[in-house]
Amino acid sequence: MTAGPDAVLEALDPEQREVALAVKGPVCVLAGAGTGKTRAVAHRIAYAAATGVVDPGRVLAVTFTTRAAGELRARLRQLGTSLVPGAGLERAQARTFHAAALRQLAHFWPATVGGPPPRVLDSKVPLLAEAARRLRIRPGLPELRDAAAEIEWAKVTQVRPDDYPQACSQSFRTPPLGAELLARLYAAYEELCRERHVVDFEAVLELTAAILAEHPAAAVAVRDRYSYFVVDEYQDVNPLQKLLLDTWAGDRDDVCVVGDPRQTIYSFAGATPSYLTGFAAEYPDATVIRLVRNYRSTPQVVGLANRLCGAAGPGGAAADLVAQRAAGPGPELAEYADEQEEAAAVARRAAALIRAGTPAREIAILVRVNAQTAPFEQALTDAGVPFLVKGAERFFDRPVVRQAVGLLRVAARSAAAEDGPGGAPDTGAGEAAGSPVAPGEPGATGATGATGVTASHPAMAQVRAVLTGLGLTREPPSGRGEARERWESLEALSQLAAGFFAASPAATLADLSAELALRGSMGHAPALDGVTLASLHAAKGLEWDVVFLPGLTDGRLPIVYAQTEEALAEEQRLLYVGVTRARSLVCLSWSLARSPGGRKTGKPSRFIAQIRPRPGLAGLAGRAGRAGRDRGGQGRAGRDRAGRDRPGRDRPGQGRAGRQGPRSSDGDPLFLRLREWRRAAAAEQGVPAYVIFSDATLGQIAARRPASSGELAAIPGVGPVKLDRYGAAVLALCAAG
Repeated sequence: MTAGPDAVLEALDPEQREVALAVKGPVCVLAGAGTGKTRAVAHRIAYAAATGVVDPGRVLAVTFTTRAAGELRARLRQLGTSLVPGAGLERAQARTFHAAALRQLAHFWPATVGGPPPRVLDSKVPLLAEAARRLRIRPGLPELRDAAAEIEWAKVTQVRPDDYPQACSQSFRTPPLGAELLARLYAAYEELCRERHVVDFEAVLELTAAILAEHPAAAVAVRDRYSYFVVDEYQDVNPLQKLLLDTWAGDRDDVCVVGDPRQTIYSFAGATPSYLTGFAAEYPDATVIRLVRNYRSTPQVVGLANRLCGAAGPGGAAADLVAQRAAGPGPELAEYADEQEEAAAVARRAAALIRAGTPAREIAILVRVNAQTAPFEQALTDAGVPFLVKGAERFFDRPVVRQAVGLLRVAARSAAAEDGPGGAPDTGAGEAAGSPVAPGEPGATGATGATGVTASHPAMAQVRAVLTGLGLTREPPSGRGEARERWESLEALSQLAAGFFAASPAATLADLSAELALRGSMGHAPALDGVTLASLHAAKGLEWDVVFLPGLTDGRLPIVYAQTEEALAEEQRLLYVGVTRARSLVCLSWSLARSPGGRKTGKPSRFIAQIRPRPGLAGLAGRAGRAGRDRGGQGRAGRDRAGRDRPGRDRPGQGRAGRQGPRSSDGDPLFLRLREWRRAAAAEQGVPAYVIFSDATLGQIAARRPASSGELAAIPGVGPVKLDRYGAAVLALCAAG
């Protein structure tokens, strides 16, 4: 390839080339997901430098993450080495808003304000705690962290403490301490910042803009240094960032903004897409270019994304994506009886994909809230699938979960001491390790029990007492934030305990404590190359070959506190972001109940209706309401919405410690007889089939064909109680061949 300006334009598609050629004046690039926006922007800067339009040292590209800034710098270095050597592209600056502002603040403070610059706070929480003490109030740590997030929103939207209550009401926000009290805490926090000569990250932006506005010499110095601006993810810019950008630019218009209205998912934090959608109105001479050729995903994934959002991005500025890749598999939709079954099915499908050659690192499970990761962590562990949690601690690493598990362990020891030696029956603790129960949906009450057995189980009263003491209430806290996440983690533990006692009615609190300890220890296993578990927000900007989107019920997505049309539209865009993370396959699912045997109150997300069968998706919903309802086996639960058998169903499961076990197939006659026996036994006893044995355990039995009680007892999931109750029948079936 020949080096030089023309070489920069090679290998660009027509729209990307148009971006590269638009080297002067205001430019707005509406870049859909997977359309190569970073490539287009990097080539634009390189072409402008190669043609003498701009000195690279005067370029400032602003991003939202250090990762994005690093990626752009790497692209520019590569172009400078291969296509335009000597152009000086390495001198172009790519920084986050805060990094750029902090450098300027530190530089100009001594000359404009005097004295050393203020220290930047790592966190607002310690100072907020002190401010709360001044006000003689004692909010908990979650409430303080939520207050910090609320103050951040107020500061980026330029709302002062006195104006906060009114702004809060107009914006339909639900502050953690009430609007009036939050305003007083905000004011006390600001006073402490001034006293201690410290600033938070929002103040860094605000003070930098103020110095440049009030001190002409500083503004001239910045504008001499930077004259050519690029802003990435412009749909996520907040009013404070826009103020700083305008201050940097002054009366110049060499500003190129890049964004996608369909990926606006941070409005709750103060971001607004209006600056992107209104760019042409702000700059009437602006060049507006749409990147629509999607190079990331198959036509099936792209088609699903287009149906989900249409051209309905904020302001109507978005356009449908056009897939450039070859065709792939169609989206998979599935409905399950409960969240446990859904998690197990996702884990089985992931395991099958890995066996078929998909690297584990190219698979992601994306959920709406972090508390939803708990059942998937357990299901993946049971299936022997390595995983890592992105953007949050693993479930058993969360502080409130660790605290609860510790208190339950203490309570179990106390109960054992009261019972005396031999007072507690041997129940085969841990038999239900393969049956985790997912967190309850927002608005759910505490663990009232999946069955009557659970509701009346004596140990559940002790569990409730511990969890209530840590903050589990019958109704969740209002609004979003850490207090809500803490509640959901406690609710997840409550549901997990309910499922454990439903599966092992004779179990004790000590058995539950041992089970939790086992799950926690397995959660600490290293997983450097594993399936990614993440929230949809944390997945922004990332991509995988396969993306699972479980938990798609109303109340989860859209989240229960999305009450306005704007909030619901943002929830829809959040699902769009999730879909467009996939290169080859999207698997969407939902469940009808939170826990096994629980009330089937779940309803598919209202957004599912937008992706029901259309040309190219025929038959996907042909078995609506069926999949996953047969608790006696996987005959229906193991089928997708078209009624096809899902790959991976020939791997019933693995031991609790995640060890690879012998494989069995649904076609194995012994496995089928065991399942029929289990269905009949469950019907006779009036309990869900999984209470007797999980499919994972049946698969192990069919594969090993035990000939004695000792051999049967060695199989994971067969404890002393179940061995005594069902051993003879199982051994007879095995002996019959």
